[in-house]
Amino acid sequence: MTKQETKNINHAKISASVYTSHVPAIGAALDLGKTQDPYWQPLFAGYEDSKAWMKENTPDVIFLVYNDHATAFSLDMIPTFAIGCAEQFQPADEGWGPRPVPVVQGHPELAAHIAQSVIQQDFDLTIVNKMDVDHGLTVPLSLMCGQPQAWPCPVIPFAVNVVQYPVPSGNRCFELGKAIRKAIESYDTPLNVQIWGTGGMSHQLQGARAGLINQEFDNAFLDDLIKDPHTLAKKPHIDYVREAGSEGIELVMWLIARGAMDDVAGGETPELVKRFYHVPASNTAVGHLILENK
Repeated sequence: MTKQETKNINHAKISASVYTSHVPAIGAALDLGKTQDPYWQPLFAGYEDSKAWMKENTPDVIFLVYNDHATAFSLDMIPTFAIGCAEQFQPADEGWGPRPVPVVQGHPELAAHIAQSVIQQDFDLTIVNKMDVDHGLTVPLSLMCGQPQAWPCPVIPFAVNVVQYPVPSGNRCFELGKAIRKAIESYDTPLNVQIWGTGGMSHQLQGARAGLINQEFDNAFLDDLIKDPHTLAKKPHIDYVREAGSEGIELVMWLIARGAMDDVAGGETPELVKRFYHVPASNTAVGHLILENK
């Protein structure tokens, strides 16, 4: 057995990535028992086999990239990248009470290791030892895990500012994903880690273009995320805003998860397990992918 093979056994690894929108109305539909209503049933049906995959491929830890919606952070203080290092994270009250979902259990040891490694790779992270987590994090967990009494594994929340400009570039996010993978693979405990990228897809919540959905842009984004992430990472902010609406910029968070996966340029392409796209869901497009490292 080579040194690299021994390292792969004795260290953590990223086995898969999950990508999904995190529309707040999806959480409300789940919590109010409306998943079989005619409007919602096609969307939730698209995640049924993903939930089965999740049960069969439950990781030891999920590293979940999302954006806070002015609950943990306000306009008084906006970190560009923030990693949750606490033992647990309570569901946030976003104005109508916390969602009736389990408390999120963290993994402070791995989170602290990732923070140490990524900061030493010249990415500035804000370390957060106490915060509540909103629908940006809990809706993806609900879509993939259903409504359990407890989430199936610890979760490390990783919040990205895509709410208040300036926001990080797609390339910055893609390179950060590579740094996160390096950090995880240097953790000397054999953990199976999944990385999730959430948010998007095309949508705009205000102004003359409120309700914008661009299916052509969304599906081209999914194509490139799978097969040509290096080119996709170079896409400028203005393209997202013009083509996918003011909130479409959330898609840069998917590039963090993709950057942590096998590198197409290095000759490895992750295996596509699931692809799903649906409109509308509360005037928003919903996209979903599962990729596995080979």
